[in-house]
Amino acid sequence: MLVTNNRTSMPVYLADHLAQGRHIPGIFILNPKLSIGQNIDELIFIADAYLNNEYQDQIIHLPYSYSFPS
Repeated sequence: MLVTNNRTSMPVYLADHLAQGRHIPGIFILNPKLSIGQNIDELIFIADAYLNNEYQDQIIHLPYSYSFPS
């Protein structure tokens, strides 16, 4: 997994990478509105619930845990 704060060019690089028939395990983009601790909590949440290849070829924008309906 790649964790980054690059919200601008990373999606472009991923699209190019996938267009060449390549794959990635997943990219997680940190949220600047969250504190470092909140971003870390989000990554721990994802790691605890991770299923094999669940995030392959995807970009996930944090916060991930808040995107579920209550």
